[in-house]
Amino acid sequence: MPIAPHTTHILHRQMHHALPVAVAGEGLYLIDAQGRRYLDASGGAAVSCLGHGHAEVRAAMHAQLDQLAYAHTSFFTTEAAEQLAEMLVRDAPAGTSHAYFVSGGSEAVEAALKLARQYFVEIGQPQRRHFIARRQSYHGNTLGALAVGGNAWRRAQFAPLLVDVTHVAPCYAYRDRLPDESDVAYGQRLVAELAAAIDALGGQNVIAFVAETVGGATQGASTPVPGYLRGVRELCSRHGILLILDEVMCGMGRCGTLHACTAEGVVPDLLVVAKGLGGGYQPIGAVLAQAHVVQALAAGSGAFQHGHTYLGHAMACAAALAVQQVIRRDGLVERVQRQGEGLRQRLQAAFGEHPHVGDIRGRGLFQAIELVQDRAGKTPFDPALKLHARIKARAMAEGLMVYPMGGTIDGRQGDHVLLAPPFIVDDDALDQIVRRLALAVDAALAEAPR
Repeated sequence: MPIAPHTTHILHRQMHHALPVAVAGEGLYLIDAQGRRYLDASGGAAVSCLGHGHAEVRAAMHAQLDQLAYAHTSFFTTEAAEQLAEMLVRDAPAGTSHAYFVSGGSEAVEAALKLARQYFVEIGQPQRRHFIARRQSYHGNTLGALAVGGNAWRRAQFAPLLVDVTHVAPCYAYRDRLPDESDVAYGQRLVAELAAAIDALGGQNVIAFVAETVGGATQGASTPVPGYLRGVRELCSRHGILLILDEVMCGMGRCGTLHACTAEGVVPDLLVVAKGLGGGYQPIGAVLAQAHVVQALAAGSGAFQHGHTYLGHAMACAAALAVQQVIRRDGLVERVQRQGEGLRQRLQAAFGEHPHVGDIRGRGLFQAIELVQDRAGKTPFDPALKLHARIKARAMAEGLMVYPMGGTIDGRQGDHVLLAPPFIVDDDALDQIVRRLALAVDAALAEAPR
């Protein structure tokens, strides 16, 4: 039976919801204590890229545990961490020289912010203190990550604790591109807005621009229009500002290239990865740093003034190394491209003419649908309906895990459903995902008061 709220001593995310107890995972499925199977169409939160219970990853973890579970990185390095760093740097964007391992995406973003600040201190530009990021973004829940993030409802009650960050418009072509505006012109308009923000702060005072390459949970797989990120890169370079790209959710193969920025022809100064790095088998995230950033520290203080107890954890690195080896050996990034196209075709067939689906967007196995009251006016549903939560509940009743979210437009209005199935998803499972999602969407719409 589900664990009732009044019987648990865990401070759960939602304090009044009963949760089923997960007891096993097999491939694309999670299984609860009642034996019910749930098709994992969201990878949890775009995490489980290899699915659940992968034999080779489990074996690698067992081997590492038999050898060494933990050694503090102020005393030792480990073979698992060294091998993982070597692999990641080898396959990273040109100029990447080092990896910094932490326990998840929020920690990785926090580390990137501090590394960016220290870089400018080391090169004699300590006056740089401003970050610029985008509205309707999500970069994590630690205070620094929450500050650069643009998720309005997550930020609201903690606003007095957050550093001041300038936020500009997201790349959200479905709603923000003008009717007579091309994608390229829209992207140029966004770059011009960023340029104005930089000028207002003084380019010499800005540390970094922070952005998700492809928008994640807050806005639902919103992809950049052609040329937008290249324009951002050129603008940052002109002012000596670092570009930090957050690929915690969209990276490590999820969008059909190992790093989502590769498809944009853009190399960031700091690239943040997590979720798909370890596939959920252990908590891990990383910052991939360009050589010029690391060299500045090496030539100056000789140390990154930051760290956590579980930095470079041997078990986490061993698990991530095994996950990444399987992805490369089995050609799973290429598989994401093929199956992603299959997912798009199925979504288009099921929802392309649906009266309450306004947009189908995303890339690879990272796609979303946005719900609307009417397609022509793009009018969102009343937030009080919590349509996204209704869809999640209906999907779970269908044995389907998806990742719905509200506040898509401005933190309050708008609903979308994000899909991020494991890279091993086959055609039959894609059929099941879209069929069950369609049933869940229609059932939630039918029960919602109008």
